Amino acid sequence: MNTVRQIVSLAFATLPIVLAVPVQGQSPAPAAPRARLGSTVFSWENLVAKPSAKGALRAVANNSTATLEVFECHITTLNPGLASHAAHKHPQEEFIIIKEGTLEVVINGKSHRAGPGSLLFYASNDFHHVRNVGDQPATYLVFNLKTAATASAPAQSAAESAPPDKLRSNVFDWERLTVKATKTGERRDVLNSPTVTCTNLECHVTTLNPGLAPHAAHRHPDEELVIVKEGMMEVTINGVTQRAGPGSIFFFASNDEHGMKNVGSTRATYHVVRIVTAATPRPAAK
Repeated sequence: MNTVRQIVSLAFATLPIVLAVPVQGQSPAPAAPRARLGSTVFSWENLVAKPSAKGALRAVANNSTATLEVFECHITTLNPGLASHAAHKHPQEEFIIIKEGTLEVVINGKSHRAGPGSLLFYASNDFHHVRNVGDQPATYLVFNLKTAATASAPAQSAAESAPPDKLRSNVFDWERLTVKATKTGERRDVLNSPTVTCTNLECHVTTLNPGLAPHAAHRHPDEELVIVKEGMMEVTINGVTQRAGPGSIFFFASNDEHGMKNVGSTRATYHVVRIVTAATPRPAAK
């Protein structure tokens, strides 16, 4: 019996070990494609807060969409006196909407302060970070956008390399946004510009009186985000209706029918962000 075992062991010992050695020149297996995000309501109440060393984190989405290679969103709560991380940069463009608290925003070494309702935009490869300078936790929503143009974005900061027509990193302070009266409430224009990696990025803030809708249900090729600041909104997507309040995020995928209405007893206010990329379908001919 021992002789048989010795013969079998010797046979295996002399076999070539082909599985343990990578084949030269062979490319690694491609990463699995990201699941495509369709129109979705991310209700604040359903987002799970996980404690972190600096506060808390709510994961929202990390997907492709019809017009974006990557749409990543998370919500950070930062304890007083703490910074999110060291100053860093990345080719994908990013914007932040502050839900509550006061942040010191540092972009390419320059410091700004901003409070609830403010929007921070970081252009490609600009250095940035934030710090909570208030005496209460600060909570903010983070959106990262990767398009087909992100891979070819200059390694140099957008502040130094972007053409004049491209949106620069900026802090759009809520307190400085001009308020315009409308038939249904109010409107604040925030930004409307091409960026280094997007064909166009537009943001405005709508305040809607109780019981009113901003417009009839409609659809459009560009993808859209709605971030509820205050109030209770009813949203209908492709005929399905649900309600969501402050902190909630609505994502409307390209050409999906959607409509909204203020169903609360007080005014509702929400940011609207519309994204156009090279992959956005052209509007149908009328």
